[in-house]
Amino acid sequence: MNEKPRKPQKLKARLPRGFVDREAADIRAVNEMVGKIREVYERYGFDPVETPLFEYTDALGKFLPDADRPNEGVFSLQDDDDQWMSLRYDLTAPLARHVAENFQEIQLPYRTYRAGYVFRNEKPGPGRFRQFMQFDADTVGAPGVQADAEMCMMMADTLEALGINRGDYVIRVNNRKVLDGVLDASGLIGDDTTGQRLTVLRAMDKLDKFGLEGVRLLLGEGRKDESGDFTKGAGLAHTQIENIIQFLQWKTIQYTPVDRGVRLETNTISSNLAVLDGFVASFPADNPLFLEGIGELRTIASMTDAAGYDRTRIQIDPSVVRGLEYYTGPVYEAELTFDVTNEKGEKVVFGSVGGGGRYDGLVSRFMGQPVPATGFSIGVSRLMTALKNLGKLGAEEVVAPVLVTVMDGQDADALGRYQKFTQDLRNAGIRAEMYQGNWKKFGNQLKYADRRGAPIAIIQGGDERAEGVVQIKDLIEGKRLSGEITDNAEWREARVAQEVVPEADLVAKVREILAAQAEDRRRAKGN
Repeated sequence: MNEKPRKPQKLKARLPRGFVDREAADIRAVNEMVGKIREVYERYGFDPVETPLFEYTDALGKFLPDADRPNEGVFSLQDDDDQWMSLRYDLTAPLARHVAENFQEIQLPYRTYRAGYVFRNEKPGPGRFRQFMQFDADTVGAPGVQADAEMCMMMADTLEALGINRGDYVIRVNNRKVLDGVLDASGLIGDDTTGQRLTVLRAMDKLDKFGLEGVRLLLGEGRKDESGDFTKGAGLAHTQIENIIQFLQWKTIQYTPVDRGVRLETNTISSNLAVLDGFVASFPADNPLFLEGIGELRTIASMTDAAGYDRTRIQIDPSVVRGLEYYTGPVYEAELTFDVTNEKGEKVVFGSVGGGGRYDGLVSRFMGQPVPATGFSIGVSRLMTALKNLGKLGAEEVVAPVLVTVMDGQDADALGRYQKFTQDLRNAGIRAEMYQGNWKKFGNQLKYADRRGAPIAIIQGGDERAEGVVQIKDLIEGKRLSGEITDNAEWREARVAQEVVPEADLVAKVREILAAQAEDRRRAKGN
């Protein structure tokens, strides 16, 4: 008995976990955003550069994002020469490699920007993806903190160029030397404390999320969250914990309501220099590294205050911590201060959309000589979510294509005319497409136009072709009027929103109808 042949198994279409497909609206929104960001960077004198998605794994160094995941948080593979390569997890490490490899040809200071996707082999979750876009700006070869001050001002200008109002954002600035000085003064000294110091910094970074008591737990044995998950702490002694808590308490005592997103008049807000003086008075320390960091913050505060960036825009905040290990000096973070509703229906502050800092050691790994550098990164996807929340994206709406219908798909002369109509519209700057599906059922063409949101349909049958004319159907007006006419006889008599014009007048008439539709949309928005 012959066995019945098995049907080949169908391949299951599956999107990898932690990745998303992007549709037209999101792609256009990102393009709109990136264009506005690029304008600000170019105005500051930065030029673009592009690095590949893959780097040799050793070029990424020890500064990997998630050591608890396979490949230490990155996606890796072996090349045919047995060398390990990894998808980039940020845009900074590849830039460091690029600068080192081309050091003799690059003009220092090297001011550059780039946008692109980065990849993290992390556990995906709500709003947490394994592929996302960043937009970075960096200055390499500038040792002075004036470069850091300029980065902070450029971040503020970028957010405002995207339509975020003053009072809805703040750029917070600190210095890792200040934090490192506090850790040194707390007894965390020596190479054997490197991992513990990083755990402490990450605990301090949770102040806004967990409060002082939550940070105290993370500095000690650890903290259990509402779900019962336990996060192991830094294991500090009581006196060490209290020294760090005293440092963090300065923020809760000294900071004005503007730091919590409440708008105040400019004249009620202290200058950054005055706030920094208050901090030093309330938390005196004679640690040399701490004092060096304070001195650099004074320079940044002087520059930003003088340039008109008051504390509604840029704030010196000694509690800011950036988690990556490679920062060596000033660090800064862009935070949106308005409320949004989270997935639990709770009102929360939107939070960080980007940040960066000075990383003087990253390029030096390749060079064997000091190469100062500073830069920041914007999380494009997260910032796009914020702009959508504020209604700041999609102002320039994209009109769907005009559809040139096909009445006779077997007549070469007819097809030539349809294609000519389509090209004439395109050459006039009008989006247009000729129907490419099954032309024999004309009703399907109009259904297609409706699903596409086409504003106009162009129709030419044999009779119109013989007369050298075309029918132009205003689909938007037709849809509106169809709701007002209920009788078929009345519909046939009205022939609504449909005109016959000479072929030579096609482009002009389409322009006229599109302009009328645009005016209707403007009026509707005005109402």
